[in-house]
Amino acid sequence: MSGEFTWRDAGRTVVLRRGGVGEAVEVLREQGVEEFELLSTERALDGAEALAGAAKGVHEVASGQVPAAAAALVGALAPPPSHGEAVRARPLVALGGGRVIDVAKAVAAVSGAEVVAVPTTMSGAEMTGFHRFPEGAEERARGMVRPALVIADPEAMTSQPEAELRASSMNALAHGADTLYLPLSNPVSEMTALRGAELIARALDQERERRDNDALALGSLLCGYAIDSAGMGLHHLVCQTLVRLCGTPHAETNAAILPRSVALLSEQARDAYTQLAEALDADLFGLPDRIEELGRPPRLGDVGGDASKLGEAIEAMLQRPELERVPQPPSHEELTEMVAAAW
Repeated sequence: MSGEFTWRDAGRTVVLRRGGVGEAVEVLREQGVEEFELLSTERALDGAEALAGAAKGVHEVASGQVPAAAAALVGALAPPPSHGEAVRARPLVALGGGRVIDVAKAVAAVSGAEVVAVPTTMSGAEMTGFHRFPEGAEERARGMVRPALVIADPEAMTSQPEAELRASSMNALAHGADTLYLPLSNPVSEMTALRGAELIARALDQERERRDNDALALGSLLCGYAIDSAGMGLHHLVCQTLVRLCGTPHAETNAAILPRSVALLSEQARDAYTQLAEALDADLFGLPDRIEELGRPPRLGDVGGDASKLGEAIEAMLQRPELERVPQPPSHEELTEMVAAAW
């Protein structure tokens, strides 16, 4: 599968274009964006000279979690109104992975700016209205922000080293898998989740030099659309809690947990996960192994996780409201076994 397109949907425009990072200024102008602030990282800015040169300002997103990184930029990009008069904020263009895009969304929640996402991974953040708010500015937030424009360059989205790319791909696959059994699951979210999962699996079955990166990127976009529509379930509440409390890396956490969360949910949502297994060219019984094959995940204990926080993390998972969406919420023991198997 290959092909470029422009997709307009409910106030959002997605442009999938090879070389889109290099042509981002052209795409922005095509979509009516003339002046903008650029948020990025040193790594992502390498090769994006035209985009950086066209920006009114270039702002490096600090390392660390989203609330703190966003708080560091609020003063410059979302200052309080002067003499009671608000100034219209320039659009924020986020060039980078999910953390960079989520920081832009967090700042925009305070400033009222539109967000343009130019993803360099398969995080899915470009397709969702999920994010946290800047530390210390939560009361100024006007609500969640979904990027109004996505410039999806398949080569940029799939440019990570192979191990990191597979972890990022499992994060994308998890966006689709976690939506198939939820109360807000619907025919559109189901179709996009299953088609996205199929594209991701077929692409990852190819050797890297022969891989269809257009298909891999599109699979990520479709699964991101699905989770934005249907919401988050068990898998994501587990992963988010581990990342925040135990400090495990985001994509690798998703890759390590996904086979275990799917194994647990397959008994509760047999019909939905039978369809997922078919999309991945597997059967229901072999679904966890198939996901392991695709993701080749590390053990979380080997990638910097703090095991001393695991007990606190399990208790926090049990308090998450997303558990109410799960047909048969797991017990403390089941969550502990799931995380231990990935650790």
